[in-house]
Amino acid sequence: MEQKTKNECGVIILLSIFRFILPKNIAAITFWPFIIFKEKAYTENLRIINHEKIHLRQQIELLLVPFYLLYLIEYLIGLLIHRNHQKAYNSISFEREAYAYDNDLSYLSRRKLWAMWRNSSNQNDK
Repeated sequence: MEQKTKNECGVIILLSIFRFILPKNIAAITFWPFIIFKEKAYTENLRIINHEKIHLRQQIELLLVPFYLLYLIEYLIGLLIHRNHQKAYNSISFEREAYAYDNDLSYLSRRKLWAMWRNSSNQNDK
């Protein structure tokens, strides 16, 4: 049985079997319109919430299916180039933007459309 709660940031939280499915190093995953947290403790971490909210915005901009396709394509290209999961993951434009701004809780209020591709370093607003 899934437990749904709503935290003070207005993010829908889905706590479920995903805590057993997600790899150790993943705290949360976003499938629009849900942020699925691995552990209840992560639901209070504003950096993780902001990181996932950046992914929500990216998903909306690309109308969901293209986001997931591009995410996978970028990962596979990174895997071919780097032959390393972590380097491939770190090379995904969506992740570069989310990690660059996950500590900036006001970033989404000034984020430009398709910001993940506007600057290769994803530092366009800093």
